[in-house]
Amino acid sequence: MGGGLLVAGTTSDAGKSVVTAGICRWLVRKGVKVAPFKAQNMSLNSYVTREGAEIGRAQAMQAAAARVEPSALMNPVLLKPGGDRSSQVVLMGRPVGELSARGYHAGRQEQLFGTVTQCLEELRRTHDAVICEGAGSPAEINLRRSDIVNMGIARAGRLPVVVVGDIDRGGVFASFFGTTALLSREDQELIAGYMVNKFRGDVTLLEPGLAMLRDLTGRPTVGVLPFTHGLGIDEEDGLRVSLRGAVRESVVAPPHGADVLRVAVCAVPLMSNFTDVDALAAEPGVVVRFVDRPEELADADLVVVPGTRGTVRALAWLRERGLADALLRRAAQGRPVLGICGGFQVLGERIDDDVESRAGSVEGLGLLPVRVRFAVDKTLARPVGEALGERVEGYEIHHGVADVLGGDEPFLDGCRVGAVWGTHWHGSLESDGFRRAFLRKVAHAAGRAFVPAPDTSFGALREEQLDRLGDLIEEHADTGALLRLIEGGVPVGHPFIPPGAPPPPARSPQGPDSPRPGSARLTPAPAGRSDSPAGPAAAAAPSRIDSLEGGNT
Repeated sequence: MGGGLLVAGTTSDAGKSVVTAGICRWLVRKGVKVAPFKAQNMSLNSYVTREGAEIGRAQAMQAAAARVEPSALMNPVLLKPGGDRSSQVVLMGRPVGELSARGYHAGRQEQLFGTVTQCLEELRRTHDAVICEGAGSPAEINLRRSDIVNMGIARAGRLPVVVVGDIDRGGVFASFFGTTALLSREDQELIAGYMVNKFRGDVTLLEPGLAMLRDLTGRPTVGVLPFTHGLGIDEEDGLRVSLRGAVRESVVAPPHGADVLRVAVCAVPLMSNFTDVDALAAEPGVVVRFVDRPEELADADLVVVPGTRGTVRALAWLRERGLADALLRRAAQGRPVLGICGGFQVLGERIDDDVESRAGSVEGLGLLPVRVRFAVDKTLARPVGEALGERVEGYEIHHGVADVLGGDEPFLDGCRVGAVWGTHWHGSLESDGFRRAFLRKVAHAAGRAFVPAPDTSFGALREEQLDRLGDLIEEHADTGALLRLIEGGVPVGHPFIPPGAPPPPARSPQGPDSPRPGSARLTPAPAGRSDSPAGPAAAAAPSRIDSLEGGNT
């Protein structure tokens, strides 16, 4: 059985994804066969594996750090928010239903625990080490009873836990102590140490506090990671663009030609896969920003309407904000617009949606001769093709089926009319030759003397970023302590920190046919539909939760 470690955090965005990826890259450089794992992820930023399974993009990035092929085993449960109170549940890479947060935490989550533990055990059986990422905080005591991603999976797998804290937010010592003290005795036994993230200044000034923390908790700090600019990775959610955020904080590469190229990305509601524009931001002289007002489109050379989990909602938002009219004016003036996935659908003539929004027939912006019908089954694919004379690879995640009725020319699976392009393909701009050809078209239409750099390799930039994460762990963490935890498991003898977790709330009564905690049994899928992923652990995966309701990216 392979070794393992769970990277938890005092809060969301404490740095768990970065640390997990960094440990994976550090280990694989040592010759260790390592895999990432996150039992449950909530994100609109997802990815499609070669087997056609949808997983969180952060886990795909961590797989790249580990130099292994991404798999549904690495992220068995993905929640894709569709509003304030509900999410689409993606199980083993396939959508299986739409649930409210209350419904999910009131019992459905526990039913997935058997599948989650089987995936972890399969990864541990086939790898030397599995580095797991938690979610939010392990001390969310209101959710501990149904937890399958933090202390729940740590206890099931007897995983030592390292808690990461973001010192840049302040209060990191209180966060470490309070996180530990709010856990039950059994959970506290698994807390093996702490890691400080985003530290600025002289680390010797921090050392007295670290010594006091060890005296108070009996647990060491296994690393102090400095605040480092430019650690661009695939974010789970939010409006940040990974590489663009990095460029803003460092020296912006000068343009290869005489002009810069300005790209405005419409910050539509439920925006998903915003990493599509990372490759644009990686180009010297390309400036990317998110916008939500029509006047912000005025000086843009290219406007991108990105993917969204709510196409009809995004369309209404564009109209309410005046952005729709601004897009229509741009198209009439021959100024470039690119729609990707949900953004592509918005640019079409009509959307028939009885699945996602249940709005029925809705008139689109009419910039492309495309009619969209939402299907119950989600398209998950890894297409390869050619456009603008260049080879292109991408991935598709959408319920909308587009009927392309014409256009000036095909564009991947979509079309072009004038200076308006549309496609369902995410990730196409990561293909270097295609991206350069597309930017030359944009620059010509915009009247800019912009020339793409001939040697920008997005893949090489990604590798550099992942190596920087590995360097961060190797140079600033106690790698000996980490190896002992990964290989040796949970250390013994750590003291209990009172008061511990309060008594859990009483469970809701369950009927005689209700699955037991740890069971993966749910309502079967309709005949003829397969929600089973590739891999030995997949056979036990359930295939539906309540009714199947779609979502778009």
